[in-house]
Amino acid sequence: MQATFDRKKELLFYKEHVEKQLLPFWHKAVDERYGGMFTCFSNDGTVQVSRDKYTWSQGRYVWLWSRLADCCRRGLFEGDAERYLRQAGEAVRFLQAHGVLESGNCAFLLAEDGTPKEPIAGKGYDTSFFADCFVVMGASEYARVSGEAEALAWALERYDSIRRRLEAGTQRSEPYPTPAGLEAHSVPMIMLNVAQELAAALEAAGHSRAGEVRGDAAAYMDRILTVFVQPDYTVAELVAVDERLDDTVLARHLNPGHAIECMWFVLAEAKRLGRTDAVKAAVNVTKKAFAMGWDEQYGGLLHYVDREGGAPQGREIGDGFERNVVETWETKLWWPHSEALYTLLLADAMTGCDDAELHRLYELTQAYTFATFPQPDPAIGEWIQIRDRAGEPLTKVVALPVKDPYHILRNLILIVELLNEQPK
Repeated sequence: MQATFDRKKELLFYKEHVEKQLLPFWHKAVDERYGGMFTCFSNDGTVQVSRDKYTWSQGRYVWLWSRLADCCRRGLFEGDAERYLRQAGEAVRFLQAHGVLESGNCAFLLAEDGTPKEPIAGKGYDTSFFADCFVVMGASEYARVSGEAEALAWALERYDSIRRRLEAGTQRSEPYPTPAGLEAHSVPMIMLNVAQELAAALEAAGHSRAGEVRGDAAAYMDRILTVFVQPDYTVAELVAVDERLDDTVLARHLNPGHAIECMWFVLAEAKRLGRTDAVKAAVNVTKKAFAMGWDEQYGGLLHYVDREGGAPQGREIGDGFERNVVETWETKLWWPHSEALYTLLLADAMTGCDDAELHRLYELTQAYTFATFPQPDPAIGEWIQIRDRAGEPLTKVVALPVKDPYHILRNLILIVELLNEQPK
């Protein structure tokens, strides 16, 4: 960052926000009886609406608590590292005992005690491979930090199960499955991150398959850059494999937050590979996502926009995914903003800290984010995560009826790590 950026001040700000605003809320949500974490709360955090456990969120919780254990050991945060790791391990064992069906796929939703439940009546238990992905990421990070070989083997087994489904084209992605004739950016995006997390754990253990999984990560990165990143640096959220669908809302829409989040995955892998071409592309995509998605009227990143800017448009096909795009495009969600903060800081660090546009976007995003999302009542804490276009809280469900700590805590933890690594 430029001379106006005070690294020490920023580091202290993010560290205190994690320790004082976020963690007190989530410490109270840990299930000490069965293992795992409760994440079904109202948007403002005042009401626990269910004791059900989404496997998706449980895997994310394992990643967070494992990383916090590692950070506490390194002195980056105050806290009991062994308690974090013990609770993460209890969640892994909860998932091992209850989260995997006879098919080898992960159940998407569990009762408090681990009994599988149908998230959509009549659709079965394994409704989304994304649940498996977050379980792999959580178990991988737990294995890396704890050194537990059994957890690593289990994560690798789950990864192989995901790969088999992707190769056969049998993966499911409720509640918004991709219609036939379209290919989703979300698949190589999540798989890049999954492979990165698993590869890091395999490398730490000196595992024989570490190079293979690291190679998978590079391949997913290249697929994103060659298939989904367009010549103008927009990221097509859905590519029309069937050209007759290219004029539809789904093929035309962009998800600025997804594009920005994906680019820090790309930046991280490009750094490992020494790929300056990928770094340049990721920076350009990030800037383009802001150009397309930033709301000049109210501030903040819009949920969805059209590939030519503004409200999503195009031919409608009567799909649930499409309805979500059309009905929620104006909302301001917590996760794109926390992801953007880390992406911008990482991009800046990797490009010499002299890009005035990255600096401008970071200051713009930070000011909006912390003026909009944090819960103002310190007795509650956390963030009021879902907002309307003007920034007012909403009570509606977006994707899942959960208040998930993942994006905020993950990004702020990574920011603290990044700032701590930079010159004093």
